[in-house]
Amino acid sequence: MRRVINYWRQPISIGALSILMLFPLLSLAAGPGAQEDKLVGHWTFEKGSELKDLMGNFADIKLNGAKIKDGKLDVDGGKWAIATPYKGPDILDKTLVSWASIDSLKVQKGSILTIDRLSDPTFDAIVLGERQNQRWMAGSGWFHRTQDPKPGFEETKENRMAQLAISYKKIGGGEGTAHVVIYHNGVKIGDYKQGIFPLFAKDDCEAIWGIRHGGVGGGPGNMDAKIEDARIYATVLSQGEVKALRPDTLAIEALAKLATTWAAIKAR
Repeated sequence: MRRVINYWRQPISIGALSILMLFPLLSLAAGPGAQEDKLVGHWTFEKGSELKDLMGNFADIKLNGAKIKDGKLDVDGGKWAIATPYKGPDILDKTLVSWASIDSLKVQKGSILTIDRLSDPTFDAIVLGERQNQRWMAGSGWFHRTQDPKPGFEETKENRMAQLAISYKKIGGGEGTAHVVIYHNGVKIGDYKQGIFPLFAKDDCEAIWGIRHGGVGGGPGNMDAKIEDARIYATVLSQGEVKALRPDTLAIEALAKLATTWAAIKAR
């Protein structure tokens, strides 16, 4: 304690004082996650809550050959998972977020996170390789909200964890048009406006991993991947908010940068 008191008696530079004044603001960045109140589905697959939606809106996950190990959902060809039904608020504007590593790029046309309607084949999903080999896209029923994203992103490495996120914003009145934005590790890889904007209502939607869409009886597409964290936000996240997210936590920033800056100040 004496050492700390003596330190504070030393002269402080203008730059150091500026950093100290910003300390509360930087600390806030490590607090609650972006749009946490709009998070309607969240799965971390960790021990004790492996099958649980941490928000309590989706039913427990049913494993159809998929397995959960070391805090990850492991899907493979013909092995997938579903959480149905959904009891939360109706979902219009939304952002799908998932962290996953691909075990085999030979298995494609599946999803690392799908929101699917029970009453008809309407869905939105984070899909790999359905229209362009090894490239991510916003999968959707009848391709209503699907374009080949530009510049897009080609997945070329297996066993590499990456964050994929897709936001959907309603534009215009009535059924509206969907403004779709796709991110890979926080970098925008697609941005377009297309298709009727769908509602995913209470008791009429489910979450799916592995297959592209379908239901408890299965559906098209496969993935060979390990999924670390999956989220459905009932709002549009900004690029900055997407980039700040970290898997398995709702804290959006670590204090590593602050600690590094503080160490530099002390060394002067």
